[in-house]
Amino acid sequence: VSTDTELGGYVREFETRVRHDTDEIYMRLDDEQTKRQLLAGRLNMLFRDRRAHAYTRQLMETEARMSREAWGQVTALQAQVTTLQGQQGLARDYTQSELPEEAGGSA
Repeated sequence: VSTDTELGGYVREFETRVRHDTDEIYMRLDDEQTKRQLLAGRLNMLFRDRRAHAYTRQLMETEARMSREAWGQVTALQAQVTTLQGQQGLARDYTQSELPEEAGGSA
């Protein structure tokens, strides 16, 4: 009977250790699986971010190009306005110098 009791104790201890070791193995596997899932999620997020950053870069480059074009057009328009203002000034000077002669010629 003593041998059966001792054997039963060993079996229970062995069973307890096996369960404990099995639980520990499963916990480690779960931890690794969780780490892999986290890494996979981060990798997917990086790919999405990469696409978003590329799109943002493209938008910024387009905006910069359009801004340069607008700046060039503003500069050209300013030059045209200056030219027109100069021509109007000459025209005013010309008409003012002509008015007294016309007034004098008709009197």
